[in-house]
Amino acid sequence: MDSNIYDLVIIGGGPAGLTAGLYACRARMKTLLIEKMMPGGQIMITDWVENYPGFPEGISGADLAERMTRQAEAFGLETAYEEVVAIRPQGDVKEIILADKSLFAKTLIIAAGAFAKKLQIPGEDEFYGRGVSFCATCDAPFFRGKTVVAIGGGDTAVQESLYLTKFVDRVFLVHRRDQLRATRILQERALSNPKITMVWNSVPEAILGGEKGLAAVRVRNVKTDEIQDLAADGCFIWIGITPNADFIQDTLARDSQGFILVNARMETSVPGVFACGDIRNTPLRQVATAVGDAAIAAVAAEHYLNGF
Repeated sequence: MDSNIYDLVIIGGGPAGLTAGLYACRARMKTLLIEKMMPGGQIMITDWVENYPGFPEGISGADLAERMTRQAEAFGLETAYEEVVAIRPQGDVKEIILADKSLFAKTLIIAAGAFAKKLQIPGEDEFYGRGVSFCATCDAPFFRGKTVVAIGGGDTAVQESLYLTKFVDRVFLVHRRDQLRATRILQERALSNPKITMVWNSVPEAILGGEKGLAAVRVRNVKTDEIQDLAADGCFIWIGITPNADFIQDTLARDSQGFILVNARMETSVPGVFACGDIRNTPLRQVATAVGDAAIAAVAAEHYLNGF
């Protein structure tokens, strides 16, 4: 077969993509990783990772990403900084379409990750970058000594709210239920933190402000319909994620939210195509699960190439 055809192309350079690249290169597969920005994915904007095995004191997301990148590159992983606009995965050779050219591979691993969902309420777009943020690590220092509103109740919302307390004077944590969904230890930390004020059974209705920026977040109590304006300088939104899957279109089977459906071997609905990490249908989206997915996907891709 044409020597210009890769054994494996990996789309996405987060923990899943880097791990898949590491395993594939160690198996002596001719591998290319395609990443549109920088290796590391979402952990690049994660302040501190304390639940990844092997780092008992924790490690910054950026440092962990850098170590993963160095390790994969040490085994010969080739990286192209391009954006994939479409794929044609059917057949023995998969076509990966970039803006100005196409690449070809015998197998394909999709590890393109996901991005934060938006509230879709008035003021969200207007005040993005002027008070509205989806990244505490990026923007918390801008709110030093101020008051902010955080939206959500899962691990990310609670963990990032705790991080905000390093900078701000007060965090209103708004959640639509009367208890958090986050893991117990994070709940305990949030509920005992004097800088965090819980706003239970409430949903955001609008983000308010003017020329000087964000001034308040309007919330509605889902049980009483009472409206309350929470005076704040910023609003951080963590209500879930959407897969980076536009380039997939209808080529692979996906669930109702757009996440790629896979089996236990990370095989998609198309032979020779695998998916791992945050872009697949999974009950947990963590670095540890992404790494585990990727190891399975890479080994499964090797077996597919070898006819196992």
